[in-house]
Amino acid sequence: MDETVTEFADPRDQIARLEARIEQLSITIENCQKIILASRVAVGLGGVILIAMMVGAIRFDAAAMLVGIVAVLGGFVLMGSNRSTANEAEAQVAAAEAQRAELIGRIALRVVGGGETLH
Repeated sequence: MDETVTEFADPRDQIARLEARIEQLSITIENCQKIILASRVAVGLGGVILIAMMVGAIRFDAAAMLVGIVAVLGGFVLMGSNRSTANEAEAQVAAAEAQRAELIGRIALRVVGGGETLH
């Protein structure tokens, strides 16, 4: 059977798939935020190493300077890459939530029960 026909036949299945996708994207966003935080720390530590060598707080060492430069540049690269990934995932979450809301709106919901309320 055609997959698009199946998707339109039962919106509840499609809603369940969308919710699973939203959860997966939320995990991706959370992981990106963790990496962004780690990259900010790397940039800060690399900057501290380079500044400390410039002011003479630590003696000049080529290896330390290389570590500082790599930390700063690598931190910026990681930060930018993960920020764009997180932004993409957030846009996909918004689209999936809108699609889910539209599908929920199409379902003919019925009121269950009719008994008295306890409040």
